[in-house]
Amino acid sequence: MATGTEDKAKGAGNKAAGKAKEAAGKATDSHKTEAKGKAQQAKGEMQKGKGDAKDSQKKKR
Repeated sequence: MATGTEDKAKGAGNKAAGKAKEAAGKATDSHKTEAKGKAQQAKGEMQKGKGDAKDSQKKKR
């Protein structure tokens, strides 16, 4: 199981990759690539939230 910090790092990576993919989609007028980038950013946000929740639970113990 990944730690909160690992989840946050993965989330940041997905957000960055998603932003790049979205920009590439806009530049090439590819709606499909742009949508994939937005979805990857959302995945990154969820991973970050998961990491925050894990860290929060760890502090409560």
